Amino acid sequence: MTTTQVVGPYTLLSKLGEGGMGIVHLARNDATGERVALKVLRPQVVGDDEGRARLAREVSSLQRVRSRWVAEIVEADPWGPVAYVATRYVPGLSLYDHVAEEGPVRGRDLQWLARCLAEGITACHSVGVVHRDVKPSNVLMEGRTPVLIDFGLARVADDPKITHTGWLLGTPGYLPPEILHGAEATAATDVHSWAATVAYAASGRPPFGTGPSTAIMDRARRGEFDLGGVPEPVATLLGRCLSPDPAARPDLGSIITWLRDPTGPPPRGTGVVTAVLDEQPAPPGWSARPHEAPEMVAPRQPTEFDDSDVPPEPAPRQRLGAALRTRRALLWLFAGLGCGTGLAAFPWVSLAVLLVLVWLLRSMSMAAADLAARRELRGRRWYDGPRLLVGAPWDLVRSIPSTAVLLLWALGLSIAAALLCYAVTAPLAVSLFVCGVVLATMLCLGPGSDHARGPLRRVVHPLAAVGTRWAVASVVVLGGIAALGVAVSMHGISWFPFHEAPLPQMR
Repeated sequence: MTTTQVVGPYTLLSKLGEGGMGIVHLARNDATGERVALKVLRPQVVGDDEGRARLAREVSSLQRVRSRWVAEIVEADPWGPVAYVATRYVPGLSLYDHVAEEGPVRGRDLQWLARCLAEGITACHSVGVVHRDVKPSNVLMEGRTPVLIDFGLARVADDPKITHTGWLLGTPGYLPPEILHGAEATAATDVHSWAATVAYAASGRPPFGTGPSTAIMDRARRGEFDLGGVPEPVATLLGRCLSPDPAARPDLGSIITWLRDPTGPPPRGTGVVTAVLDEQPAPPGWSARPHEAPEMVAPRQPTEFDDSDVPPEPAPRQRLGAALRTRRALLWLFAGLGCGTGLAAFPWVSLAVLLVLVWLLRSMSMAAADLAARRELRGRRWYDGPRLLVGAPWDLVRSIPSTAVLLLWALGLSIAAALLCYAVTAPLAVSLFVCGVVLATMLCLGPGSDHARGPLRRVVHPLAAVGTRWAVASVVVLGGIAALGVAVSMHGISWFPFHEAPLPQMR
């Protein structure tokens, strides 16, 4: 799919991945600007009207899940020309890729990951949803925080029309033995998959090894797992959770309690298997048939969890008032006049300051853009600041070619302005002033100037937002312009560091 395709109210931006149920895209809601992970479901998953009705019922239950550790469903449309499910977008690598790039999770980070993941699964269970497919690729890392995705959607695809095609509903090594034997999924099913996922995070290896799928599934049936590299007492807890007997596995409640205070011995199994969780009744607004309810998406319920770590949704853009636009425009005008006056008073010094300033601004802006792109992909990291500092010399070097193009373009137009001033026999100070204003304007509007204009905008716009700040800034800038004008009128043009003008006509 291309970036211009639209599904429902969403514009597809890029492809994030592909699985048995469909293709996942990064998408943007055109009305709110909110970004989501949009899963476009395959036709064989959606099926006929019966399949779409079943999908609507399932998604209605899934939409009740509310947890900061789960990428909750934002919207879904089982009845549209293209059926889709939109979930909260999590900028980060999967746990699988995170461990492959940065190594196993250690210490307190491992305990935090295990507890958050267990709480996310518990949130699914609380509304009658068994995940059935907990694995490293279904856990996204938002910084050091895990976020569970694809919760419960495995049940949507648990249909003979799909499973008879040979599609394995799960991943060998993370499927518990009872599922391999054809039993129904229970809460203990997700406990086994949780333990296998945490074991991978702690050791960097699948607990049931690698190789042919049949060999991996056979080890899972016999309970032959390898927890080498997993620290104690977490290894003991994971070993009990990976038992082939569901009744021997601890329940999630006792696991979470122990992870919050791991001073005592790890919990043991209760000897009782929790029954298959009951499906919750569909909330108001849902229907099994499209003609019974034109709006097939259940309204989002207010969350009860602490969402301090969840990025806020972008607010709709508001039209700026005339007064604010005027203050911004005047500040930009005053800055341009200041550059022109500075060039008229101290040509070489002002030119050097302008060129160096543009170079530094573009370097910093390019570095910040790269940092934003990395965080978009992988989330925040503790080493973002040090990496930015260490990479500063390279940022300065790589910005030179594009900065040189911008400077040459601006200088060329400034020289053209100087020739026009010469043609009308304007005084030298006036000609330099005009050249300075043109140079500053072109540096803000030329090719690649957005990297120089962006940092300046972060200074100008806050100053213009408040009338008193704008007035103080205007007085300071206009005072500087006046001082430079007085210096020119009293002492003439200073060609420092040289003693005289470069051309006889300028003397």
